This record gives sequence, C-alpha cells and structure tokens, in this order.
Amino acid sequence: MTSQASAGASAAQTTRSRRPGGGRRRPFSGRRGGQAAAGWLFLSPTLIILAIFMLVPIIMAVWVSVSDFSGRGSPWSAGFVGFDNYAALLSGEGLASRQLGQALRNNLYYVILVVPIQTAVSLGLAVLVNRRMMRGRGFFRTAFYFPSVTSSVAITVVFLFLFSATGAVNRAFAMIGVNAPNWLADPRGLLHIALGWFGVDSAPEALRASPLLGVSWWDWLAGPSVAMSVLMLMAIFTTSGTFMLLFIAALQQISGEVSEAALVDGCTGWQRMRRVTIPMLRPTIFTVMTLGLIGTWQVFDQIYTGTQGAPGNTTMTPAFLSYQTSFVDSRWGNGAAIAFILFVIIVVMTIIQRNILKEREVPRRKRFATLRAKDARRGDVLVIEDGVVVDVTAARTAPDGQQEDGS
Repeated sequence: MTSQASAGASAAQTTRSRRPGGGRRRPFSGRRGGQAAAGWLFLSPTLIILAIFMLVPIIMAVWVSVSDFSGRGSPWSAGFVGFDNYAALLSGEGLASRQLGQALRNNLYYVILVVPIQTAVSLGLAVLVNRRMMRGRGFFRTAFYFPSVTSSVAITVVFLFLFSATGAVNRAFAMIGVNAPNWLADPRGLLHIALGWFGVDSAPEALRASPLLGVSWWDWLAGPSVAMSVLMLMAIFTTSGTFMLLFIAALQQISGEVSEAALVDGCTGWQRMRRVTIPMLRPTIFTVMTLGLIGTWQVFDQIYTGTQGAPGNTTMTPAFLSYQTSFVDSRWGNGAAIAFILFVIIVVMTIIQRNILKEREVPRRKRFATLRAKDARRGDVLVIEDGVVVDVTAARTAPDGQQEDGS
C-alpha cells in the first residue's frame, strides 16, 4: 500500500509539472512565474545601472592595475605588465613604495585612534541624550547630529581657520601663557615629541633600518603628526553624531525592566553600563566599529581640501595617494594598484575585527554568574546569562535552612 501511494504521488507530481500537451512547464509560466518575471523586469533598470556604473569601472580598474596605461586613449589598448605595478609598490625600494609606506603609517594611526574614540564618544552622547529626565533632549540630539549633515568641505575650512598659526585655538592658548604649535604645518609625530621630553631626539641604531615599505622603524613609531591629529579631531567631531543615532535606537530597544531590575538589585551606574547595557549593545557596537573602520581607511576629502598630504607627507593617506598618483603624476597603473591594496587591507581588517568582536559560546559551568546586591538583608541576586541580565530572584533563606525556588 505504501509503495502504491508513493508511486501515485510521484505520478501526480510528474503530471502537474508537465503542460497539457505533454512538455515540461516553462520557467516563467503560471501565476508565480509571471510574478517572478515581473519582479526581474522591475529590477532590471537598477541592475543595468549598477552594471554600467559599478561593475564595468571595477573591471576596468583591475585591468589598469595590471597594465601600463598612461592616461591617453582607451585603457583596453594599454599593454599588459602583470603584477609589475604591485611589485613596484610593495618592494620597499623607490619613491613609490616609500610614499605608500608613509600613507599606510599615517592612516594606520588614524584608524587606531579615531575608531575607538568616536565609538566611545557616540555611545556616551547616546546615553546622555537618552535619559528620560533630561530636558531639551530633542535640541541636544539635533545639535550633536548637525555636524554629520554639514558639508565636510565646509567643516574642513572652518578647522583650517581655527587651527591656523593665528587662529582662535592658538589665541586661546596664548591667553593662558601656552606656546601652541603651528598645528597644520608641524610634521612631528606625537610619540617623537613625547620621547623628546625624555631626551630621545634621534633614532637609536636599532630603529634606523627600513625593512617595511622603505620606512624606518623609527618613523613607523613616530605616531600621528601634529597636523594629522587636527584631522583626527575633525573626524571625531563630524562622525560621532551619526553613530550616536545608531546607539540611541539600540538603547531604546533595551527593556526598561532589565535596567530597573539591576537598579533595584543595587547595581551602580557603572555596573549597569558595564554588565547590562554594553553586552546588550554588542551588535550595534560591531556595526559602528565596522562602519568606522571602513570610513577611516577611505578618508580623502579632508586631505584633499585641507592639507594635500603636507607637511612632509605626514597627512598623506592611501586614498589620496591613489588619486595623486593617477590624476597628478599620470601613473595610472600604480594608482589603481594602490586602490586594490587598500581594498584588501579593509577586507582583512574587517574580518579580524569581526572575529574579535563576535559572540563566543560560554562554557556551561560559567554560564550562570551571580552578583550579590549591596543590601545583604534582602538577599536579592542578579542572574547573568551569557553576559545579559535574565532574572532577579530572591535568595532568602527559608526557615528550614533551604533557599526558595528561583534562587
């Protein structure tokens, strides 16, 4: 009986999959087929635009990076040189390799300092303006977000005026008797300045070698220049508002009962932030840091409108170097190769960051941790599971010496 039923079902399915004339059903026949065809029809303009303005330029850039294109005529008529452009940049010899090393060093310090600071600042602003008892929350949210919607060129020009040799910042320092540097014309690294306070003004013999992209270890350890620190401050000022909105949206998704339970249990504000809020914001923190990582490696407009890589290439970034190499020096193959090297760096660092910030499964014996309340007489305990508050239970001792259920 079972085999007969299976055979009947199979025959029925075969019959349904065929047209009345005996042939198989066409891919877009029937109601669902028509809906699928209509869907692809409506998507086709977007797909065509993406193919023309994204896919084709990417393919052309790949070809230019392995060719000797000089900027004249069609890129497809250029000769194939293989990975010679990449080898010239990564060999550690010559001006092109040294410039790439300097740009990567500058951008690396930019990423290391800007991403964590802007994440912490945006989280702090979000916690501040998310308080129910705070008056004028709407005004402060708008004020903190306003720099993010202002033109980056306009903000760069304002910062150039503020941090010029006779700008408002230096005048404010002069009023309190402090000799401020010429911010945007000072190529000294912050770490070199700090070492100079201890009498270390020149590179030790062990740090004079230049094994990595033609840049000495002493220069790699220079830290961001004084000029680059101004651009870093500007980046934090302009991007914190955007990330603040992401944190506000995440904070409003946290149940008020969880925070109230932690408060009733005697947790301080810092304990609630560290053990309750931050663990529940882990996905948002990962998103913010990923967007910040990608954005800081692609910094271009502030450099182009502000310093053009000066002073002494200490504000040069790979994105601006790619532009300058291609459009100014007419070395299009090297410029395209720099762009793809930057792409690989961003992908690798994003994967590393994802592995560091991803949630790891907690061993069973460590899954439940308890935090005793300050008021020992009440005996309340706060149960944390996988770093998240899950329950507040009463651990009062019963008269017979045993605890109640739920402790």
